[in-house]
Amino acid sequence: MRRILQAFYFPLLLSDPLYMTQTIETDVVVIGGGIAGLWLFNTLNQQGYKALLLENATLGGGQTIKSQGIVHGGTKYTLTGTLTKAAECIAGMPDRWRRALKGEDEVDLSGADILSQSQYLWSPGDLGSRLTSFFASKALRGRVEQLKKAGDFPDIFRHEGFRGKIYQLNEVVLDIRTVVRALVKGLEDRILKVDWSENTRIVTDGKKIDFIEHKAGDKTLQIKARKFVTTAGEGTEALMKLWGITEPEMQKRPLHMVMVRHRHPEPLFAHCLGTKPVPRMTVTSHPDGEGNWVWYLGGEIAEDGMERTPEEQIRVARRELAALLPWVNLDDAQWATLFVNRAEPKQTKLLRPDAAFIHETENGIVSWPTKLALAPNLSDEVMKVLNREQLLPSGNEGFALPNEVKHPEICQPFWSEAFTDQHD
Repeated sequence: MRRILQAFYFPLLLSDPLYMTQTIETDVVVIGGGIAGLWLFNTLNQQGYKALLLENATLGGGQTIKSQGIVHGGTKYTLTGTLTKAAECIAGMPDRWRRALKGEDEVDLSGADILSQSQYLWSPGDLGSRLTSFFASKALRGRVEQLKKAGDFPDIFRHEGFRGKIYQLNEVVLDIRTVVRALVKGLEDRILKVDWSENTRIVTDGKKIDFIEHKAGDKTLQIKARKFVTTAGEGTEALMKLWGITEPEMQKRPLHMVMVRHRHPEPLFAHCLGTKPVPRMTVTSHPDGEGNWVWYLGGEIAEDGMERTPEEQIRVARRELAALLPWVNLDDAQWATLFVNRAEPKQTKLLRPDAAFIHETENGIVSWPTKLALAPNLSDEVMKVLNREQLLPSGNEGFALPNEVKHPEICQPFWSEAFTDQHD
């Protein structure tokens, strides 16, 4: 029996001469415009599929823009001295992204900006000695290199006060807004701005999605697809309720990130080694367009920070940076914090999933990439399903949404509203 899953309904104004319903036939509809959805959407279009992307906010505006932009190669998952399954699953991702950044992959990211060609690992004092032999092992060869000469260090570590070790990782750091822009380029007229509480609803038959209905002015669109794929991150749970399904279950692993806006001239792109399996602190640096750097702090400080107020978290961050980088003057810096929920398939004891995740239900797929770096992996897994089911592209030349629909904007930087009440 057909069900309409929504908290409202559209009046069917069949007697109104202006009322019009248009059916749009597609191969695949992707729901959610974060990094995973955009990578998949771009791939589908490059292969000739009639694909649409639906987004209810901004493109890249959730977990994607709040990430640190690091294309992880899994090295930070080896800090216990063991090559974990997570490290193995993600190992090939940096090279895959680098090919895309050079325009040598099916997904072309040559228009995206690279903030740093490498993320580094630094060990304060003697903490790095126990890892030297492990990082030199065959298992990690090509992904980790210890820098022996101070002249090879990143500028911020070329100071007399630095006494630790530096490892260069095969992990590029990206300006995420420009990645989103590159993925969207040329496909804007196939991306639809929706509002699940106002103008868009899911119509189902059992667990099968019949179509998605969207009201645009006086026109109602019925969007049909051979396959519907959710890539909505934290929003997936709400979409599943609209769809009428309860599995797979979702988990959230929260972070309390710290932002430091300052004019110190040397950027920092590094994991700081601590005593736990996660980095003591992970820092990336982002230019704000006004001559400042915004240092973005994650790692152990962000995970433990969920127990702290923003004021307490900033005090801890100040103390940590002063201890780790005493030669960096942050007296005039501006400080703020940001809460982020990492949404993933549910795991025992809230453990981190090892790889991208997909779950098939009737004519739909529920998915989570689990990490920014694994977006290509998720796309590969979805494409395997389409190929197995012989869902071939029907050709998309000239395919586009009607002119009157709205398109979502690209997200603003993660710090865009963080320092509005502060002054230089």
